[in-house]
Amino acid sequence: MSLWGPLEERFATQRPRRMLALDGGGIRGVLALEIVRELERQLREATGGGPGFRLCDWFDYVAGTSTGAIIAAGLACGMSSDELLDFYVSTGPQMFEKRFLLNRLKSFYKADPLEKKLREVYGKDTDLTPANLRCLLLVVTRNVTTDSPWPISSNPLARYNDPARKDCNLRIPLWQLVRASTAAPIFFPPETLQWDKDDPAKAFVFVDGGVTPYNNPAFLLFRMATMPAYRLEWKTGEKNMLLVSVGTGAAPTVDDDIASPEKALPGQLVGLPGTFMYGMLVDQDVNCRAIGRCVAGDAIDREMGDTIPRDASGAPIPLTTDLGRAFLYARYNADISPDGIKAMGLTGIDTGRIGKMDAVDQIDSLRRIGRKAAEQVNIRAFGGFVG
Repeated sequence: MSLWGPLEERFATQRPRRMLALDGGGIRGVLALEIVRELERQLREATGGGPGFRLCDWFDYVAGTSTGAIIAAGLACGMSSDELLDFYVSTGPQMFEKRFLLNRLKSFYKADPLEKKLREVYGKDTDLTPANLRCLLLVVTRNVTTDSPWPISSNPLARYNDPARKDCNLRIPLWQLVRASTAAPIFFPPETLQWDKDDPAKAFVFVDGGVTPYNNPAFLLFRMATMPAYRLEWKTGEKNMLLVSVGTGAAPTVDDDIASPEKALPGQLVGLPGTFMYGMLVDQDVNCRAIGRCVAGDAIDREMGDTIPRDASGAPIPLTTDLGRAFLYARYNADISPDGIKAMGLTGIDTGRIGKMDAVDQIDSLRRIGRKAAEQVNIRAFGGFVG
């Protein structure tokens, strides 16, 4: 049997490819899951898939960072969006709620709730080999030991996925890899992964992939699917590749007093991580819109607009006219700023809380926002990728 194992028929030949990327964002993963749920519903109806339809059978490659890695791994294993939503609602408080200092210190020496839950969901011995996944999976984490982002894929053709290697990526337990991607500073201790049990130099410390430039992993996913270095080399083109990107809600950090001389430097620094993460998220989105052909997505800003190609009258150019872009691109997200919530027509939302990664008390509100954002989803925008 080839390196693809049971996925041989699906992946050993060139064909149009469909990819899904999921942002990080802590408990705001429930917002993204409401969008994914609507995507799943529409595709199930369009394909006649019935109750057994799963996104892993439609999307060829699924990527996620941090909370997006939890969702992506679940989808790749064959879970439905409803199953993942149930998981988040029932265990979200244990996974993402900020702990007291004493409990955070204790977690460095004993298993934390997230580790336990991930073992239960994915299985203690499940790894990245093709026999365990129903589509390709990409998980983004950060290697503290080497001070670099580490995107780890289940692609069996990749250089470091060669089963002859003692440090083959595919043998890393899936639960542990996802745990590494979600090891958010303050919330959870770093995760140590031992690539080769006989070589201490192959032990690395990992933290949350959200503190890399790839909290939104969409453009990274495109690169890893197409660049020769990764050995998939999927064919690009508007009829050959579709990339769908789902966010967990975003809003710029606005502080009218930031330049005030009375504001202490520590107070100014507190907001910098969130500011950088928001900027990188937008940058990855812009990269996709610059290289791909945007078919769905909110405006980037007043100058760029939504980048959907339009004719002189302002009407979207039909997909039957190939514009020579590298892929079709759809971006679904929600503006969770006070103005964004107001524009959605939603009331009773605590706009000061919903942006927090640990806002487990806001699950119901986040799901309401997600259902509203899911109204953007219309799979007719995917053109010929929906038969």
